[in-house]
Amino acid sequence: MDNIKLLEPTMEYEKDILQFRQEILLSNDKDKFAGCGNLKQCLFAKEWIDTINLYKTTQTCPKDRVPSNIYLAIRERDHKIVGIIDLRYHINHPILGTWGGHMGYYVRPTERNKGYAKEMVRQNLQNCKNLNIRKVLITCDIDNIASKKTILANGGVFEKNIEVDGCIIQRYWISID
Repeated sequence: MDNIKLLEPTMEYEKDILQFRQEILLSNDKDKFAGCGNLKQCLFAKEWIDTINLYKTTQTCPKDRVPSNIYLAIRERDHKIVGIIDLRYHINHPILGTWGGHMGYYVRPTERNKGYAKEMVRQNLQNCKNLNIRKVLITCDIDNIASKKTILANGGVFEKNIEVDGCIIQRYWISID
């Protein structure tokens, strides 16, 4: 796996953000746009960046959401977006506290099975630590073996299965020292 770094989205990545979005739209993934905020609805990178910047503080975050950051996972070798991951500052929310968790992530279909998700979560756990979040909830569909492996590789401890709209969701907790 090539080295990656998590960066906040900027217009420097405008073209790749839109290509990333298109790749998700063309995929057959069940969990399209996990961790990507409202990227699905935005036709322009600036619109998406402006919107997710509002999520960063309690004062500007929409009332139906919780404050969060969204990061691009940038491959250092060629500055390509390989994934997107978010970090929700808390999960005091009916959906997030049940099955959404502290973070969601999406790896570009053409960049899968290279270890990027594992590294994205590892780096985001450091962001959690910096925000003094010491216990992190991460969930995945029971059928998402790759995500389960990613969570376990980062110290996830299985709590339980829950049913959400006919799907079985697995809940994992990661403790941060």
